[in-house]
Amino acid sequence: MVSQEQRRRQLAREKFLRQQQRRTQARRKAHMRNSVIASVLGVIVIGSVALYTTGVMKGGNDKKDTAASVTPSATPTSKAADPCAKPAAGSVKKLSWKKEPAMTIDTSANYGMKLATTCGDIDIALKTAAAPHTVNSFDFLAGQGYFDHTKCHRLTTDGIFVLQCGDPQGTGMGGPGYTLPDENLKDTSLKGNKYPAGTVAMANTGQKHTGGSQFFLVYKDSPLPPSYTPFGTVSDAGMKVLKKIAAAGAQAADPTSGNTAPNATVVINKATVSKS
Repeated sequence: MVSQEQRRRQLAREKFLRQQQRRTQARRKAHMRNSVIASVLGVIVIGSVALYTTGVMKGGNDKKDTAASVTPSATPTSKAADPCAKPAAGSVKKLSWKKEPAMTIDTSANYGMKLATTCGDIDIALKTAAAPHTVNSFDFLAGQGYFDHTKCHRLTTDGIFVLQCGDPQGTGMGGPGYTLPDENLKDTSLKGNKYPAGTVAMANTGQKHTGGSQFFLVYKDSPLPPSYTPFGTVSDAGMKVLKKIAAAGAQAADPTSGNTAPNATVVINKATVSKS
């Protein structure tokens, strides 16, 4: 007999798959519509609008780098007191590249990432050998200041439990302009279609090899298929920060983006990757 918990997880997965399909169809329709407009008017401005509409940054990929297709919508929770500090002074950099950065890390060494956020530091041990392209990309992007002053724009609190970050636009539409290959999908931690608490993984469009800069941090075991590159593990101290953010709850879904923003003001003041 199927238990209530198993049934709840099954419903959450089915909901996630339906949302993923709807968003994929919407992206295809938008792409077709913009292509027709561009061919009729033949002007650069229309091309720019098409890029914006499909979530592509200048010189970047043509996939929407979002975890909106990764997780179901969160159930909005009552507004709680903001447990986080005010963001540091500074602004988000508008950066984009045409291709994945060249490999510069030592794939045999250990690397760690620190997210100095308004809610506290989140230290992450990176899985360099298992996900070298992903870790190399984060080393590059952090070195460029790409993540600095960016908001973590999504928190899910029902069915799947993740905080999503890494989009300079703060909408779930942004990316670095290039995509990364999927890696480490047979990680031994991913058992029974579950991403355990503490996992840091790449968001994607639901298609293969479409990760960019957006990533999610799992603060509670979450049922998900092994389709999202797991590339790091949050420290115990970092988990306390994540749980503090989650305890503050999430807002109602934005009607435009579908994002359920955390009630806490979660801003990455500074991201650094270092070799240990």
